[in-house]
Amino acid sequence: MPARQPVGVWLRESSTGLAVLAVAIGAGAGLGAVVFRWLITTFTHLFSGHADYSAAGGDPHPWFPSLGPWFLLIVPVLAGLIYGPLVHKFAPEARGHGVPEVMYAVAERGGRIPAQVTVVKALASALTIGAGGSVGREGPIVQIGSALGSTFGRWFRLPEGRLRVLVACGAAGGIAATFNAPMAGPFFAMELILRNFAVESFGAVVLSSVTASVVGRAVFGDVAFLTLPPFTLRNPIEYLLFVVLGVVVGACGVLFTKVLYWIEDACDWLWRGPEWLRPAVGGIVLGGLLLLLPEMYGVGYPVLQNAVEGKYVFGFLLLLLVGKIVATSLTIGIGGSGGVFAPSLFVGAMGGTAFGIAVHAWLPSMTASPGVYGLIGMGAAFAGAARAPITAVIILFELTGQYTIILPLMTAIVVATLTSKALLGEDTIYTLKLRRRGVTIDKKPETRRLAGTTVTEVLEPLPQPLSADTELRPAARALALSGHGILPVVGKDGQYCGCVTARAVAESLTDERDETVGSLAELPPLVTEESNLTDALDALTQASGTGLPVLDKETGNLTGWITHQAILATLHPAMAAR
Repeated sequence: MPARQPVGVWLRESSTGLAVLAVAIGAGAGLGAVVFRWLITTFTHLFSGHADYSAAGGDPHPWFPSLGPWFLLIVPVLAGLIYGPLVHKFAPEARGHGVPEVMYAVAERGGRIPAQVTVVKALASALTIGAGGSVGREGPIVQIGSALGSTFGRWFRLPEGRLRVLVACGAAGGIAATFNAPMAGPFFAMELILRNFAVESFGAVVLSSVTASVVGRAVFGDVAFLTLPPFTLRNPIEYLLFVVLGVVVGACGVLFTKVLYWIEDACDWLWRGPEWLRPAVGGIVLGGLLLLLPEMYGVGYPVLQNAVEGKYVFGFLLLLLVGKIVATSLTIGIGGSGGVFAPSLFVGAMGGTAFGIAVHAWLPSMTASPGVYGLIGMGAAFAGAARAPITAVIILFELTGQYTIILPLMTAIVVATLTSKALLGEDTIYTLKLRRRGVTIDKKPETRRLAGTTVTEVLEPLPQPLSADTELRPAARALALSGHGILPVVGKDGQYCGCVTARAVAESLTDERDETVGSLAELPPLVTEESNLTDALDALTQASGTGLPVLDKETGNLTGWITHQAILATLHPAMAAR
């Protein structure tokens, strides 16, 4: 550390200071993951009497054997009476699946997350899962770790850019520690939270993830999160089946997304009471579902493991798939707190294994065991729901330790991602929650302003076009005088032929080629009067100059000119006077 430099300034401005904060946040997120998992285990024992009731098959609570399985109607209500008021009073953002709230904080609030979210989210999610809520723990631990990172950053008064990085450090650390996935943590944070892979950010996030993993492994041990037998492929022709699997399970991920928000909307429409009471009243419905299908209790990893090990028949796998989609959607719809990552893995495992059973019955000598398709389906479903293919590949490899499935896994995940985009557009299971609030996190506020303005509003006069038969020397002179480095070219009939750039003309003059501008004309990205300024700015970025012609969409005739400066002046009006 440089002499006489205050510690606060060093932490705020130096790369070493950022690394120190990343390590501290990783350690805190790792401890948070340990405490959070302990809370889940404790509440699950308290409410169900078992370590994981999803594998208990409807057994009675050992403390109240006379109730039989009917205690399942009571425990979600009791938990809702505790976490409903807690969330409503102290941290409303702790409701739901967590990751969208962190994405919103990074994109719109400079990474600022209230400190109390750490405690409230941990308690609310542990109560939800322990009492049977069919949700995962990745959303809560991401929000817990992110709130910790945000608190650290605000404590040392870091600028927003670094505060966002610390939020991502907390998210990565939480994922790494709770799933023993040190590689998946950074990619989850970069691909979903920060949505970029800047070198400095990546280094800090990796440090946090490694530190959290060390803490997690010291407590949980160094073992793969899911213990599964080795799986192998039998025939290269199976890759065609994995393409089909990607389409099918990717569509299941989309279905999960749609049903989640349909049921959430239905719960919003039906509920007319105070929000703090909603989880308790809705818990009666959730308890009824658990009574019918106890495998939906909690996260459900034992059920998932049984499925890929081949312990369930085809029809029951489909029932579990539909049951998990409904149970998770209902848990979140009534105001529960928990993630959707684990449920998406569950949906993929059920759908993939059912698909594997079908193809194995059809081609028994050419296909691997159904469990292979279940493992690959897990990654494909997450990719279809969250559209994070890099994270899906890495996290499935780390969760299962199965390297032999990497190639088919990558194949199915890419196909599932493309299927999801085709069916759901730009939305994902995370971003759709924000878009429904009117927030588009992929665009900065100034970019949204550009998207609401058309080219017509900033249209400039068209520079004198060059005729296609203009020779190079006069063309070079015209280009130099224009100041744009690019000019439109028209044919003898006055029809637009494209544009010629100063660079193309200079290269031809250097080579002493006997040409006219018509032979050098190229078609830049199309900009019409109806284009919005975001699209126009993208087109200008790709063009070799500071302006582009604007065309009439119907006739293709030249109508005007658009420049960088005209667009920037809409964001900063003072520039218009320059």
